[in-house]
Amino acid sequence: MTDVRTALAQAAGRLDAAGVASARNDAELLLVHVLGTSRAGLLLVDALDDAQAAAYESLVVRREAREPLQHLTASAAFRYRELAVGPGVFVPRPETESLVEWGLGVIDSLDVAHPVVVDLGTGSGAIAGAVASERPHARVHAVELGESAFAYAERNLSGLDVDLRHGDLADAFADLDGSVDLVLSNPPYIPLTAWESVAVEARDHDPALALWSGEDGLDAMHDVAATAARLLRDGGAVGAEHADVQGESAPAVFVAHGAFDEVRDQLDLAGRPRYVTARRVRR
Repeated sequence: MTDVRTALAQAAGRLDAAGVASARNDAELLLVHVLGTSRAGLLLVDALDDAQAAAYESLVVRREAREPLQHLTASAAFRYRELAVGPGVFVPRPETESLVEWGLGVIDSLDVAHPVVVDLGTGSGAIAGAVASERPHARVHAVELGESAFAYAERNLSGLDVDLRHGDLADAFADLDGSVDLVLSNPPYIPLTAWESVAVEARDHDPALALWSGEDGLDAMHDVAATAARLLRDGGAVGAEHADVQGESAPAVFVAHGAFDEVRDQLDLAGRPRYVTARRVRR
């Protein structure tokens, strides 16, 4: 038998030494996963049996190698839902919840029975699933190009009223042109030149399709702007996430396009530039 508190302390120390920023948190969540309990439930466990200790050790070793926590638990929390994730799909980040919150506010401001919402590059289905579950009167559409990611989106959106399609966000939903109330997107936005600065968990485990976007990181943002201009009705809104260093360059994409006004950059809960919003001008 292995003492739980000793095992946790040792695991947290090893993860910290390996460069894991949230070492204690991850050590606890891995043990929660092994035991099939909750964080509160850990307080009721004094010792691990041999099988539990071996399973925990295996996961700690993999986390020491900087395999993402969410891959090890096969789950990621996003707003009020738990999403299935793993190799081949981008792990949703808490920062994206700010974009969703803004989008829900847009939906709530509309005087229409069934707002039409499009999620460009849905990945795991995080944004589309949040909107569909929290605003079930909305008609939600989502598109994803990556085959593995699309499979995860199918799983995560099962049971929700979402029109999920396999394809490129650059030419998606021609049948919806001019009829969409809200476009949301968390596109790839990392410059190819920033490879060294990207966290190992993302760089080595998130799909390249969800990360890299040209020399300046804005190739996909240009596609989002063009697709949103085509899809949105007059006065419709778009919100797209970007890197915190793109607080000026991402909005500039929408200004330069010419189809938008009210172009503004928005901060996340940590006060960092996080997403750009705009309105479709009248045609």
